[in-house]
Amino acid sequence: MFQAALLLAALATTTDTCPLPTEKPMVEVQLFFGRDIPGGGRVSDADWAVFAAAVITPAFPDGFSVTDAKGQWRDSATGKIVREPSEVLQIVAPQSPALAPKIGKIVDSYRTRFHQQSVGIVTRPVCAAF
Repeated sequence: MFQAALLLAALATTTDTCPLPTEKPMVEVQLFFGRDIPGGGRVSDADWAVFAAAVITPAFPDGFSVTDAKGQWRDSATGKIVREPSEVLQIVAPQSPALAPKIGKIVDSYRTRFHQQSVGIVTRPVCAAF
């Protein structure tokens, strides 16, 4: 699971020193979900809400943020530029061995449920307080 390896690498580089006394070292994860379905159709607002409630919320009940976005990518098979509505999921969570499997489950579930080629992922160490 390549994504899990990337997440673990991000965890390994996190510093234990945060500038504000209330902050703790955490990991910020951003996931990028395209809403066009290959072969036609689109992940509707209702479909997204059901997915978030059934998959994301149980994994991160303490909270997350979702932002509507306009995505663009190059189709490697055709070379064409594809533009599609997207969702950006942002999670800030404590460092934990359980984090990578939770992220992997979200990615795998979305790819399977909506027949997606990929879900973009970015991880970075951060300092945060909530």
